[in-house]
Amino acid sequence: MKSIQVLGGGAVAGLVAALTEPFGRQSGAAVTGEFGAVGAMKTLFLQNTPCDLLILTQALMEELANTGHVIPSSITAVGYVPTGVAVRTGDPVPRIETREAFRQTLRQADEIYVPDLTRSTAGIHFARVLESLDIAVEVKASIRQYPNGKTAMEHLSRSTAGTAIGCTQCTEILYTEGVTLAGPFPDEFKLSTLYSAGICTHAAAPEAAAQFLAMLTAPEQAPLRQSSGFQ
Repeated sequence: MKSIQVLGGGAVAGLVAALTEPFGRQSGAAVTGEFGAVGAMKTLFLQNTPCDLLILTQALMEELANTGHVIPSSITAVGYVPTGVAVRTGDPVPRIETREAFRQTLRQADEIYVPDLTRSTAGIHFARVLESLDIAVEVKASIRQYPNGKTAMEHLSRSTAGTAIGCTQCTEILYTEGVTLAGPFPDEFKLSTLYSAGICTHAAAPEAAAQFLAMLTAPEQAPLRQSSGFQ
């Protein structure tokens, strides 16, 4: 069976997984992938990790196209992903609708689960939010940092702390069992990141990659993308 290799940001992992089986039935091709913080995925890609289809933020895709790593004409938008707050399933939903409510929720949390604060899209943004709220030092001991949002949410689901929350991209929250999306960040701190996919210049299976890209971004898959957290 032919197969395609996908490298992508953690935000797209659930969507790719949901399409893997129907794509296999339609094309006879398997899909294997590795997902994580976009900065880490870019590094893996540039270290010559096998990849047919790359799915990262639009800005990184453009950068890699400009340096000859991705076919420019193949780059297609998948959708925008907002950053949100998670709680363990069954926990009370905290107030996060205003700046002050969000600030108090963060201050009162015993544990705050987040993706890499220097290499992931949501983590970098969250670090800036803490600075803006002037609580970065105050909540430092509560931060539980992991390589990507999915891993952070999995650990949140197993937390035994009195009050535990997570902050990452909504797609990673929606696809993790044991956690529930409390809602997006307050308007002042909203971040919607555009993710795009493109075929790698040196893809081993460019035709199959193009087929999967077409399915991933097809109009008929809009309901799946929306239920997965894409806007």
